[in-house]
Amino acid sequence: MENRKINIIIVDDHPIVIEGLKMMLNNQPRFNVSESFTSGSEIIDFIRSHKVDIILLDITLPDANGTELCREIKKISPETAVIMFSNRSERSIIMQSIQNGASGYILKNTSIDELVVCIQGAYSGNIVFCNETRQIISKPSQNDLPIPRLTKREKQILQMVAEGKTSMMIADELFLSPLTVDTHRKNLLQKFHAKNSTELINRAVQQNLIEIK
Repeated sequence: MENRKINIIIVDDHPIVIEGLKMMLNNQPRFNVSESFTSGSEIIDFIRSHKVDIILLDITLPDANGTELCREIKKISPETAVIMFSNRSERSIIMQSIQNGASGYILKNTSIDELVVCIQGAYSGNIVFCNETRQIISKPSQNDLPIPRLTKREKQILQMVAEGKTSMMIADELFLSPLTVDTHRKNLLQKFHAKNSTELINRAVQQNLIEIK
C-alpha cells in the first residue's frame, strides 16, 4: 500500500500549465498524473466514477469558481484531497477555500520541490500551504483587528459620517465647531486603522458598530 502511486488530477484552463505540471510531477517516483481537465464540469463528471487521491484545482475556470467547485467535489468524493493551485493571493479566497474543504492552497509561483512536499502532505491527511501562502494567512485581516473602544460622541459622529454628512453638517447638527468634528474623524481613522472615510465605514459595518440605512 505504501508503494502505491499517488493518483493526481489537474484542473486548469491553461494547457501550457497542465503540460508543465504533468512533466514535472510524473518525474516524481510516487506520482502519477492520470488525467487533466480545463473545466469544472469535466472534473465533476470524472470523479463520479473514478477514485482520485489528489486534485490540483485552479480558482478561475471558464465554467466555475474553484472555491465553490471544491465544495462540490468534496460532497461527491470526501476522500479526495483538493489542493487549490492559483495565482490568486487574497487572504479571503485562501480562507474560503479551506472552509469549503480544500486540503491546501498553493500559489503558482511555488517551486516544484515545495509542490511535491505539499502534495505528499495532503495525501497524508494534512492541510498544506506553500511558504508564501502561509505568510499571507499569518497576517491579520481587517476582520481580525480588535474592535476599537469608542466614546459616545465618536459613535454618534461615526454614524453621521456613514449617512454621508459632511463635517460642516455634523458640526451644525451637534453644535460643535468643524475643527472639533475633524479631530474626531481623524481619531476614528486611527482607531480603525483606516486610510479614508470609505474604509472607515466598511470596517465599522463589518464590526457591527453602525448600520447603513
